[in-house]
Amino acid sequence: MVDGIRDFEFQNNCVDFLIEKTLASNSKKIITVKAPTGAGKTIILIKYINEYMNNTDSNTAFIWLCPGKGNLEEQSKEQMERWSPERDTRTLLYSLLSGFSAGSTTFINWELVTKKGNNALKDGERQNLFDRIADAHKAGINFIMIIDEEHANNTSKANDIINAFAAKNIIRVSATANKVGHQEYYEISEEEVINAGLITRAIYVNEGVDDNKKIINDYDYLLDLADEKRKEILENYKLIGAKVRPLVLIQFPSGQPETIKAVEEKLAAMGYTYDNNMVNIWMSNDKMVSDDLMNIDGTPAFLLMKQAISTGWDCPRAKILVKLREGGDEDFQIQTIGRIRRMPERKHYGLNILDFCYLYTLDTKYKEGLLSSLDRAYQLKRLFLKDEVKGFTLTKELRNLDYDGLGERETLLKVYDYFKTTYSLTKDKNVNKANLEADGYNFDKEIDSKILRGVFRTTDELTKKDDNKQITLKTQINTHTHGIYLLHAVDEIKKVTGMQSQKVRSILERMFRKGKNTKYQFLALDTNDFYAFIINNTQKLKMDFRQVTSQMSTQRSFVLNPKTDKFVIPEQEVYRYSEVKKEQLFRLYAYANYTTAFCTDRTRSLPERLFERYCEGKDDVEWFYKNGDAGQQYLSIVYADGFEHQWLFYPDYIVKKKNGETWIIETKGGEASGHSKNIDMQIGNKFAAFKDYAEKYNLKWGFVRDIDEQLYINNTKFVEDMSDEHWVPIEEEF
Repeated sequence: MVDGIRDFEFQNNCVDFLIEKTLASNSKKIITVKAPTGAGKTIILIKYINEYMNNTDSNTAFIWLCPGKGNLEEQSKEQMERWSPERDTRTLLYSLLSGFSAGSTTFINWELVTKKGNNALKDGERQNLFDRIADAHKAGINFIMIIDEEHANNTSKANDIINAFAAKNIIRVSATANKVGHQEYYEISEEEVINAGLITRAIYVNEGVDDNKKIINDYDYLLDLADEKRKEILENYKLIGAKVRPLVLIQFPSGQPETIKAVEEKLAAMGYTYDNNMVNIWMSNDKMVSDDLMNIDGTPAFLLMKQAISTGWDCPRAKILVKLREGGDEDFQIQTIGRIRRMPERKHYGLNILDFCYLYTLDTKYKEGLLSSLDRAYQLKRLFLKDEVKGFTLTKELRNLDYDGLGERETLLKVYDYFKTTYSLTKDKNVNKANLEADGYNFDKEIDSKILRGVFRTTDELTKKDDNKQITLKTQINTHTHGIYLLHAVDEIKKVTGMQSQKVRSILERMFRKGKNTKYQFLALDTNDFYAFIINNTQKLKMDFRQVTSQMSTQRSFVLNPKTDKFVIPEQEVYRYSEVKKEQLFRLYAYANYTTAFCTDRTRSLPERLFERYCEGKDDVEWFYKNGDAGQQYLSIVYADGFEHQWLFYPDYIVKKKNGETWIIETKGGEASGHSKNIDMQIGNKFAAFKDYAEKYNLKWGFVRDIDEQLYINNTKFVEDMSDEHWVPIEEEF
């Protein structure tokens, strides 16, 4: 198709699909190609553009959007100039100066158009981006937009840019896309790319990790294994005469300075430093990259990086990935594997050691990375408020930050009483340990990690739990190394309580750590055992603390004294919608053109769908409105949790009746087969706050839940059990 480019059948089949769909008058606007890293998506897109230009007389300009990290737009532009030198390739700056021309391909770094304050979006001496787009539309130019790894830039500003181009077609290429009904979809399988020799035949996870060995230091252990494997791979390249120097990628999830320093010291002890050019670093705030880093025989043996480089960067000699943990419980992002899957010479060598790539990590869970909103089973559409709803106002509540919840002693007492009652704890620490252990608390003296070990042919296999490829690893506690794990555990508990980290840690230490003050002490763990206990039981402690916060607050009006502001329904709103077989208009909804496509199982919960249909069928309803879930523009009510800490919640619906009544409704999961579907542990506190708010502002209100697709309402006394008399059929009250 393009001179000099080796043809692979799977690539040509994809090009044929793109040509067919972009020329067909009845194809869907968005065309998604799911292609594993290493499939040659840049080559596929170059071939496609070439074929499109050669076989149509369309007045078309291509826009090629690339991730901001890794300078991918420069790499893509250079490849197109190399393989299709006759084509008009441009940067954004060039097109801003000269306009978008038919037959051109403009390569744009996402950050140029989405980063706050960027000149590309400012009015000035040059026409800005939106002016140039408008000029092209006036000239009759059609746009086809290519979006590379779009999930990394799923923002409202990015959507505004996409919408401004009003492209005839949007072609998305991603390794993590989903098939949804409103898009054309084409998938290149990993097997096809493996068989073509472009990516490794398999991924070896944690080769050499010994489950019988007690690890003292995660970083030291994994880096030693990785370096040993790197040397072995290098020797095998030499044996077959390949001039390839394998690269080890060391990934830090957040790049905390103390973690980076510890790794740098370890590498220096192994003989690898920045000074001898064996170590490079590529972080957002720190970049030291050798000129030959990406050369197939480049000098650097190790590259320190963050998650941000997981997309938009191509270094085929990268062969080993070490993913370090900076907290006790993290997920491994599958798309990062793509950085080490490419074959450096685009072929297999017939030796497993060279045809495999290698991952070393103590992460326990593997998952796909972030998905774009375009990967969901819905689309987005902007709706506008009806004239008759404009001018409606309510009072919204805001947190009063002058009060920050209970004091440390009161909070400790609440947590203490909860643990004492829930687990039948006493002054006998042996009994306490036995009771906690019987209820699932882990008292191992090491950090337990159930990790993967084995060979996986595809990345999909990594996400599937295979007990035969799991081992349990024990890491000996080191208070220096694992101090950051303890901080992570405390922060996890902090998230559900709203307390300061120091307060959380103090409570944990008073109850479980050895110390002179024994009044609230259930256990007397020494420092190492305390670290292990908190780190190994983070999720269970988190759930217990959440249970304490769900206890009913008793001092709402005295404690909270919330601040207030005026709420008005926004004049426009972007809603999610999905295709439905028979679309019908909601006559009574607050926004014009709101239909059943906005009220589906992909955009609304069951009680929400039932309630909206109920309102639509009521003769006495003037209009109803679905409130937002978060944000200053929406109606909010302050409630207090069991620690008297303030939170905001956003009632689901506002309903205006023809008799002048205003109703505020909160929907919650109901019951099915005798079991509650409600997952909100704060439902009782929200109920109390809601009741106070409605009485204060003379509003009608209610919590609405479902049983057997029938709605029930409660606005009197909160009880979880819906068989209670306080839950009545909605028709009786509303």
